[in-house]
Amino acid sequence: MIALRTNEEIALLKENALLVSKTLAEVGKRIQPGVTTLELDKLAEIFIRDHGAEPAFLGYDGFPNSLCISVNDVVVHGIPSAYRLQEGDIVSIDCGTRYKGYYGDSAYTFAVGEISSAAKQLLQVTKESLYKGIEQALAGNRIGDIAAAVQGYAEQFDYGVVRKMVGHGIGRKMHEAPEVPNFGRRGHGKALKEGMVICIEPMINEGTKEVYLDEDGWSLHTEDNKLSAHFELTVCIRKGKPEVLSTFEYVEWESK
Repeated sequence: MIALRTNEEIALLKENALLVSKTLAEVGKRIQPGVTTLELDKLAEIFIRDHGAEPAFLGYDGFPNSLCISVNDVVVHGIPSAYRLQEGDIVSIDCGTRYKGYYGDSAYTFAVGEISSAAKQLLQVTKESLYKGIEQALAGNRIGDIAAAVQGYAEQFDYGVVRKMVGHGIGRKMHEAPEVPNFGRRGHGKALKEGMVICIEPMINEGTKEVYLDEDGWSLHTEDNKLSAHFELTVCIRKGKPEVLSTFEYVEWESK
């Protein structure tokens, strides 16, 4: 069953979405060469708890930390560690909260210091593909319209669009129906209805779309060890114009 949320539920989902957005901005302030990914994880946990919420990822299916931190060729689900970020790295921070019985989820890929022009383009295109997908998140459209918009844009740049991981519905659980792939055909898939709340999250690789699972059981790497970027926003389906519940404004304001 795909839930259609009441305005009260959407307001609670938005509270979570904005807390996640602010957490990403708080973590973003500390991203620089020399900081460990575990230090960033602890910072996020403290920030989330100080705002009366719980880190949704901590313990989720056994995941050991509050953030998924994925560096360079890690697509998603990287485990925070003693690794110290280096100049030129790119790092995806995926964050979730649980507050008042509902969930929040968003991700942003940060540059560590000065990055290559190729990495800058990957980040820019991945984020733009997310916005292309959001434009299609309208009542009356279908999941395939979102998916085709993301895929079509990213593949213009000869990037690989990850198939093995997808976006999802969100509400009283972190992952709910429907699945929201980043590849597909227009006019296909589940119908979008007003009140649905979904997470759209392109995972775009510099090279091949193929990935493999690390021996840690979580981290997903690009098969050719090239870079991968990941951006995610939470969106409520409306008639006429999508309502984006989370935001990158806090992150991008801090980086100015």
